[in-house]
Amino acid sequence: MATITAAMVKELRESTGAGMMDCKAALTETGGDMQAAQDWLRKKGLSKAAKKAGRVAAEGLIGALTSGKKGVVVEVNSETDFVARNEHFQGLVKIIAQVALDVGADVEKIKAAKVGSITVEAAIADSIATIGENQSLRRAAALEVSEGVVSSYVHGAVIEGAGKLGVIVALESPGKADELAALGRQLAMHVAAANPQAIDAAGLDPEIVKREKDVLADKYRQQGKPENVIEKIVESGLKTYYKEVTLLEQAFIHDSGKSVAQALKEAEGKVGGPIKVAGFVRYALGEGIEKEETDFAAEVAAASGKK
Repeated sequence: MATITAAMVKELRESTGAGMMDCKAALTETGGDMQAAQDWLRKKGLSKAAKKAGRVAAEGLIGALTSGKKGVVVEVNSETDFVARNEHFQGLVKIIAQVALDVGADVEKIKAAKVGSITVEAAIADSIATIGENQSLRRAAALEVSEGVVSSYVHGAVIEGAGKLGVIVALESPGKADELAALGRQLAMHVAAANPQAIDAAGLDPEIVKREKDVLADKYRQQGKPENVIEKIVESGLKTYYKEVTLLEQAFIHDSGKSVAQALKEAEGKVGGPIKVAGFVRYALGEGIEKEETDFAAEVAAASGKK
């Protein structure tokens, strides 16, 4: 039998909003499996959230850069937030974004590309030597359209084009480039705020959709609902789910009375042609990285020889 620790209970409580005893029961029932415990709570109607808002664990900057029909977003990490405020590091991020715009999103190709007489990899090494803290190019993504624009938005920018969260959005359209660029920036701001998982339902991972259906069905099955009623409830539940996680179905943050799809359709007259969202990328600094939490006060006490 798995040992259920207080830390596990706390983590589950923070990710679901359920009560402490309910979280402990869920972990006990599922043998300590965090994902299964979340599902268990949802089936019992005890979970207030379906997903965990992950704690940002890495420092550094997200850089976003566009040029007409193409754009890139990069994540350059550092050990502390102090480095992110360093002008030398900020300049490095801008250089890396420009190189990515030129050579594409392959991290190894970016590191091998030349900046003046040295490679990007050497420039990162020089920055490490200058600042005295480890730095790395973690990831990069690019979007390009044959007709239309790629727009960007950086939230919490410390310099132009670099901050804690960056988004690029590609719009395919024969319409006016300036109008498209402004609309694309609005959409990029929406993606930053609403964090959609895909453009539409077809773009969602089938396994995630299946899991959502199973959770909904099991929840109402436990309530004694007949199967034919459950099927209708699940279909209705999925429509609600799509409105929460797919870009086109989400309520547009600039006009909550419309979906993003409706806002795009209305904008076609002003733009002068049909508009299609060809893709989007949203990078939040440090997402998916686990960093060991330390007790700063204990570290200081240890350094001074006190306990």
